[in-house]
Amino acid sequence: MNPVNRVNLAPPGPKLSLSDKLLYRPTRNPLEFFSNVQRTFGDVATYQMAGERIFLVSDPHLIKEILVTQNRNFVKSRGLERAKRLLGEGLLTSEDPLHLRQRRLMQPAFHRERIAEYGRTMVDYGAGMRDSWQEGAVLDIAQEMSRLTLSIAGKTLFGLDVTQQAREVGAALTDMMESFWTTMLPFVDLLEWMPIPALRRSRSARARLDSIIFTLIAERRAEGARTKDRGDLLSMLLLAQDEEDANRGMSDRQVRDEAMTIFLAGHETTANALTWTWYLVSQCAAVERRLHEEVDAVLRGRSPVVEDIPRLGYVERVVTEAMRLYPPAWIIGRRALSTYALGRFTVPPRSILVMSPYIVQRDARYFANPERFDPDRWTAEFRAQLPAFAYFPFGGGPRRCIGESFAWMELILLVTTLAQQWSLALVPGHLVEPQAVVTLRTKHGMRMIPTRRR
Repeated sequence: MNPVNRVNLAPPGPKLSLSDKLLYRPTRNPLEFFSNVQRTFGDVATYQMAGERIFLVSDPHLIKEILVTQNRNFVKSRGLERAKRLLGEGLLTSEDPLHLRQRRLMQPAFHRERIAEYGRTMVDYGAGMRDSWQEGAVLDIAQEMSRLTLSIAGKTLFGLDVTQQAREVGAALTDMMESFWTTMLPFVDLLEWMPIPALRRSRSARARLDSIIFTLIAERRAEGARTKDRGDLLSMLLLAQDEEDANRGMSDRQVRDEAMTIFLAGHETTANALTWTWYLVSQCAAVERRLHEEVDAVLRGRSPVVEDIPRLGYVERVVTEAMRLYPPAWIIGRRALSTYALGRFTVPPRSILVMSPYIVQRDARYFANPERFDPDRWTAEFRAQLPAFAYFPFGGGPRRCIGESFAWMELILLVTTLAQQWSLALVPGHLVEPQAVVTLRTKHGMRMIPTRRR
């Protein structure tokens, strides 16, 4: 139960301009907006935007209540409601009881033993990219990492080499991402068929992605995939049976929605995490030196394997710290089903509660020198005293990312594989700026120059 205070207390919040109130867009720089709101008004603040009452919650204890303890009081909020336009009723967007059923059907695909089988694929694709780089060439590492993780997702999910389709899928995904704030507009369903460039590109991108996914599903169905496990996630989806109804599996539409969610959301977040990791490492020579020393000491010239991961503790800390500063899933939202007591404040029904890992994970109360990239902060002692949900790049509660262990393994193996032979330096003068859309992208790419390690 979540008893509501008798006094209807409302937290403080910013005064927004008329245009900001009408449009569901927190200014042109959402990260700056949310940071300023938290810094000015504290751990709970509220404002109205596009007819929605929104609460920014930055207290780890309250975040735990929303995502875990009191999770039944909430459903997904406006952002993921609109994400259904692309992802359909996948795990990221669906609500119970469908979400619970789908998660149960998909859980075997993410068992530790199954995921470990994908380690070799990750290393093979990473080595292929590593061997294709030319010393001194200028690379957009954001595009390189997107292409790499998309290829890995295609192979592990569909059992197919989608390298040739990576450019098309990447371009379509970019069109979808860049239309994110436009899709937040009121009455967007009425606006969608108007000649608005961002929405037109979004429609076209969705159609291209649907064509790719449905073609792959149809081909696998034609091969008799219902009776054959080929070791990839698509096989698992097609073979999945409901424990409560042995004759009830997933329809093509359900498979499409789950495949699209894993294929795109999974590859996108991992690519972003890798991109920000390479940027941060390039800015700290001491971190890069220790990273290379550990990789060399553990591997001794051979390719990494899954069994090496426990010995790559510094690589893990580097990735952990990179996702603290630049969490790919930078914002999480929930909509209150009924009146809710949020600490000493009252949240009206249908209000949106927004929680930002980007904000909380840069809070000096939990992280000393929070703007500093410091992998050494992640000692066992530090982790033990850190409040739950002061660090939550994969969300939490029943909706915690189902692919978390997959992502950690991929991040550690790919950083290790690429760092084994290359050092990356940012192109002088290149502007590095986060772009907060569905995920935390790099607004201007990440132009870097590889130097072969001697």
